[in-house]
Amino acid sequence: MAIVNKVDFKLKVDLNVSIKYQIITYCFFNNILISNSDLEFLSVLAKNPNMEIAKFCVLLTNLSIFKSAQSARNAISKAEKKTLVEKKGNNKKTISLNKNINVQNEGLVLLDYKILGSESQEA
Repeated sequence: MAIVNKVDFKLKVDLNVSIKYQIITYCFFNNILISNSDLEFLSVLAKNPNMEIAKFCVLLTNLSIFKSAQSARNAISKAEKKTLVEKKGNNKKTISLNKNINVQNEGLVLLDYKILGSESQEA
């Protein structure tokens, strides 16, 4: 029988922190590097899905996440290349988080991750 060292960590946080943690966890396990400003804009996007891109860029500048709408657009394009966001539509495109991230963004959220870290077995 294997001996497992278990770390049990319980923490109560607000929904914004919970959303950021879900995004960071997804990025970590998919080897996707993101900056703090990327994390901020992705968490805002999680709370405002299917928003028109132009309005979303204005929102990001009003929240002082980016200094200009063009900076926000550049970050969105970068996140799209990393498959973190999806754009839909032709004329007035909307933006949303990639559904694979599966961010829970309303109500009470309990994140229950169980991760087993084991040493690699060499033959």
